[in-house]
Amino acid sequence: MPGQFTRRLAMLVVAVATLTTPAFAQEKSITVFAAASLKSALDDINAAYTAKTGVKVAASYAASSALARQIEQGAPADVFASADLEWMDYAIKKQTIDEASRVNLLGNKIVLIAPKDSAVSDVAIGQGFDLAGLAADGRIATGDVQAVPVGKYAKAALERLGSWTAASAKFAMADNVRAALTLVARNEAALGIVYETDAKVEPGVKIVGRFPTDSHPPIVYPFASTTRAGPDAAGYLAFLRSAAGKAVFERYGFTFLVRPVS
Repeated sequence: MPGQFTRRLAMLVVAVATLTTPAFAQEKSITVFAAASLKSALDDINAAYTAKTGVKVAASYAASSALARQIEQGAPADVFASADLEWMDYAIKKQTIDEASRVNLLGNKIVLIAPKDSAVSDVAIGQGFDLAGLAADGRIATGDVQAVPVGKYAKAALERLGSWTAASAKFAMADNVRAALTLVARNEAALGIVYETDAKVEPGVKIVGRFPTDSHPPIVYPFASTTRAGPDAAGYLAFLRSAAGKAVFERYGFTFLVRPVS
């Protein structure tokens, strides 16, 4: 009897597994590799997209440079969202992106931030402004100026304004913009250069100055599906371009660069 019971139990387990496996197999999902500065807005958009379509979104946030290289090395991403044009162009040259799906979707601004309790305020950012003196003995946080988009924008602006040479030795280079933001929020850096959208979601910092838009290349976020993307990537990109997507992005301070598709 015990042996017969065991066999029947085993058959029941197999039957249940057979009935439930198709349901799991049909579960739809996509993987999005996105610039760290998009996290707050995309988390909201992804939740709305899943609620509307049932398609789950797994998002990985990091510097655009790191994400582009991961995709090049075979990381299983369906969509890539870069914080600058150069890293999307890089991915296209490496033939990891479906160029026809590309859309230059968003704009942003860079700002100078300080810890919320800092005495620094109302900095007039213009030609020759003394960033080094403003930082005093403290550090200035931003992304790696050689690779991370926010750092590249920051360096370009400071070079244009004539402030880079004196201040360059005081920079603390972070892996991505959110890491730079954290350094300032924790008072581990006296100042930081980040995107305006990031500064607005971190209560531990305050904006003390805004960089002229003509002091650096335009800040543009291109989105595209990868060459390995599943069938749901196109619908996801369309949702990003929708009126619903536009409303979320603008709520977080991004500029929407295209006409909504619906």
